[in-house]
Parts: sequence; structure tokens; C-alpha cells
Amino acid sequence: MTPGKPQGKGVLHVTADIESRENYRHFLAIPTRWMDNDIYGHVNNVIYYSYFDTVINGYLISDGGFDIHGADVIGVAVETMCKFRKSLVFPQIVDAGLRVGKLGNSSVRYEVGLFAAGDPEPAAAGHFVHVFVERATMRPVPIPDPLRACMQRLLVS
Repeated sequence: MTPGKPQGKGVLHVTADIESRENYRHFLAIPTRWMDNDIYGHVNNVIYYSYFDTVINGYLISDGGFDIHGADVIGVAVETMCKFRKSLVFPQIVDAGLRVGKLGNSSVRYEVGLFAAGDPEPAAAGHFVHVFVERATMRPVPIPDPLRACMQRLLVS
């Protein structure tokens, strides 16, 4: 198999820097939707970023008690990156793996792997950086303690 070459039915498979499920500390199963597929028959690249948002914010809400509507401090995305390795297609279930790669005073770098259910290698992997700001002023502030605590549980060295 040659990295970057289509394999089989239009599936791009890149082998460099392969992650595995064991490298992630939290998972969320996300069903693909009919509308996620594009005209080429696979999940469109922009949808992968919505899966990133879903696993990250779902975790902050469920494990950190984050109030997305009423919190005085919110996370603002300042950087995202995604490396696509394999195609995802409807009606697959995506296992979104989450870990924290870096935890600063007002920022956090989440690292996400998107796996087809049962696949040990990710279809895509990337990162997402939040800077926490005061909602009213949009000025950076320290990450609130409850959110910091839930992020620390996912921190990898």
C-alpha cells in the first residue's frame, strides 16, 4: 500500500503517524447521518470537524458541568487541524477518541481520533485548541476549576 494513494473503492489510506485507540482516554459514539455523505460517497471533510466539536463539548458538558448557555467563561476555537487517513461513510458509527495534549492557564489543546466502530486505526486524527475567555469581554481568563479538573483526567504526557 502506498501512502496517499487510493485503495479499493476510492478510499484514501495514509499510513504515516498512525495512532491507535489505546492513545485516547475518553470515547463518544457518534452516528453518521445520511446528509454527512458528499457526492463522492463518503463523509465530507467539514463534518469531521463537527465530530471534533461534538466529542469535546459533550465531554465538557457531561464531565465538567459546563453550561454552554449561561457560563461567564467560554472556550473559543483558535486553531484546528485534521489529517484524513481513511474514509468514513453513512451509516457507520464513529468512535470519537479524546485526550488533552497540553493544558495551559487559559488554553487547552485537545487531540481527537475518529475511528470507524471496531477499527483500531483512526480514519482521521487532529487537534483543536480552545482559549477560554470571559463571555462579556472576550478577553482570556484562566480555565475554570471544574473544567480544568475534567481536562486533567484526559491529559497525556
